[in-house]
Amino acid sequence: MNTDITASAKPEYPVVERNPPFTKVVGNFNTLDYLRFVTITGVSVTVGYLSGIKPGLKGPSMVTGGLIGLMGGFMYAYQNSAGRLMGFFPNEGEVAHYQKRGFNN
Repeated sequence: MNTDITASAKPEYPVVERNPPFTKVVGNFNTLDYLRFVTITGVSVTVGYLSGIKPGLKGPSMVTGGLIGLMGGFMYAYQNSAGRLMGFFPNEGEVAHYQKRGFNN
């Protein structure tokens, strides 16, 4: 089973990097990615706290919800950043940035 998205779908936008490394994707996070990351984490902490039924479970539920939100928020931001670099999401800012720096991948 081939799980490479680039094998089955063609990018709709200019490709900055066909297979970007982890450091480049994380370095490409923009303000909206960080905002989504923090929002998902914050909502998950709140939901975790509110789902603790007994007073002794509120703290552990909040921590667990926060960890789940932290991982989910990071993966969502990572997906958006990688999608922009690979040309699957609108990426005018990335194209301008990397053309200005002289990178052609």
